Amino acid sequence: MPLNCTRCLAPLSPDAIVCPQCRALVHADELDALRTQAVTFEHQHDLVNARQAWLAALQLVPPASKQAEWIEQHLRDLASPPAAAAKSQHPWARRLGPLAPLALVLAKAKTFLFAIFKFKFLFSFVAFLGIYWAAFGAWFGIGFALMILIHEMGHFAEVKRRGLPAEMPVFLPGLGAYVKWQALGVSTEVRSFVSLAGPAAGLLAALVAAFLFWRTGNPIWGALAHTGAWLNLLNLIPVWILDGAGAVLPIDRMGRISLLVFSLALFWWTGEATLLFLAAGFAWQLYRKPIPQDGSIAVQLYFAALLAILAYLLHATPVMRG
Repeated sequence: MPLNCTRCLAPLSPDAIVCPQCRALVHADELDALRTQAVTFEHQHDLVNARQAWLAALQLVPPASKQAEWIEQHLRDLASPPAAAAKSQHPWARRLGPLAPLALVLAKAKTFLFAIFKFKFLFSFVAFLGIYWAAFGAWFGIGFALMILIHEMGHFAEVKRRGLPAEMPVFLPGLGAYVKWQALGVSTEVRSFVSLAGPAAGLLAALVAAFLFWRTGNPIWGALAHTGAWLNLLNLIPVWILDGAGAVLPIDRMGRISLLVFSLALFWWTGEATLLFLAAGFAWQLYRKPIPQDGSIAVQLYFAALLAILAYLLHATPVMRG
């Protein structure tokens, strides 16, 4: 075990699980590796090894924590015999003869739809859509709401891909949206990739709108592309609750300086003022603690690529008029 916390450099006792100063999990990197192994084993239907990986991860989180509670529940779920559960849940299927497979598919589809379209998600999305429909008309309102949904689903998909618990997005009409997820003591690099997944998904949606605008000349597509690029670029400013604040965590001091300079260079190239706010955010992050000693080059390059493409797209598409 490291003698000092990798996040704040505070001294650690040999049996420490949580840093006494910054409350970071001491074994976050090992937890990431174990979680990845467990999810891989589950996808391969190797539940024995999956349980062993989760049990090993359980030893590296505080016993009374939300992380431990989730892992324990997941272990109980893995221990439940799926065949017996299916038999008890659908005893009527055997009485339907050749129609039983279709009945089971429909039953599973219903369960899936109820899981996805929880009332909190559905009602908040409808209200969100309604506000922008009323403000900007049907086509732009629907397109804008869908672009925000795609952004949030980028976060959701990245969290689920890493085997972590997450809830469907909740929309705040007139304000934005968020995805609630359990970090389980993940490393700052994983938190960063989750933070960047939203703007990356939003970028793809804006690129599709831009492509349709360039092919058709329809100003609605151009306005959606421009608005989507601007919102996702704005979201990368590393301050407060924006995605950039989580994304910058594993980037070291030199990396933050590089992104500051890169933002200024993009502003000089495009003239887009949002990039000045990004540069100011990176300057502020130079004085935030803690700053890692060895930063993640992968996160830094990912961040820079998103900045460059979004800045170009913002510059190359028209501002919405009237």
